[in-house]
Amino acid sequence: MKVAIYPGSFDPVTSGHLNIIRRAANIFDKLLVCVMVNAGKNPMFTLEERVEFIRRVTSDIPNVEVDSSNELLAEYAKRKGSCVIVKGLRAGSDFENEFQMALINHKINPNLDTMFLTAEHQYMYLSSSTVKELGSYNVDLSDFLPEQIIPDFQERISTIQGGNRK
Repeated sequence: MKVAIYPGSFDPVTSGHLNIIRRAANIFDKLLVCVMVNAGKNPMFTLEERVEFIRRVTSDIPNVEVDSSNELLAEYAKRKGSCVIVKGLRAGSDFENEFQMALINHKINPNLDTMFLTAEHQYMYLSSSTVKELGSYNVDLSDFLPEQIIPDFQERISTIQGGNRK
């Protein structure tokens, strides 16, 4: 069984992420979507909320499992019996960083390869940071977020904005 891992912070999971998940799930027998802890980021949603959102939006994809981890990705992959990391790329600038990480992961775990999937054109510009910015301006998010999580996202934005009002 070919098991791949699609790691990320997914804060929140976007329509672009979901597109990569669906495409990777068509390639592999099993796809583990892993919410990774990134010490350099201050997430809007808790780890548990992000896992639950991904479970909600992937419930119709039978070979997708959702997990979380705070360990090195290469070690997580070894523990899970995966030999492939899936990474989505939006632009050339993404490639430089992801290529470096792929080399490091391969150095730590020589059985681990990275497969890059380019974003489909309608998602080339989309990032979780962009969605958060748009959400703060009450933009229609239906082209950016899976519909199942838009109410949760809007509620959190509203809470944050309410807390920042003087």
